[in-house]
Amino acid sequence: MRLSLALALTVTLSSVALADSYPVQGRWGAGQPSKQPVDCSNLRVIAFNGDQRTDSRGGVPAYRNISVTPSSGGAVVVDEFNTGQIRARVNFTLRQVDPNNVEMDQQRGGLLKLQRCK
Repeated sequence: MRLSLALALTVTLSSVALADSYPVQGRWGAGQPSKQPVDCSNLRVIAFNGDQRTDSRGGVPAYRNISVTPSSGGAVVVDEFNTGQIRARVNFTLRQVDPNNVEMDQQRGGLLKLQRCK
């Protein structure tokens, strides 16, 4: 019985997918491109922290990154969210224009231009 339980636990743990990290990190505010980091206190803020993404004004408070695939137009990102009632995945393209500017091309949400926060 213990061997069966140990085998089942090993199979379960080995099948858990490890999430990718986002190609950018930190807090980014929505707005027009800027050459310098901006004050994000009054902006919608998207924060990329390892394999977690949060959105200060989105309908979903937190996302978990599933995969990042480099492409010619940036990186194709697949995120997952779970609200307790809904579990779903979203795809978008993330392109770093320069050290202080990122473009997030969402499937249905359009192009979101983000600037690095101070």
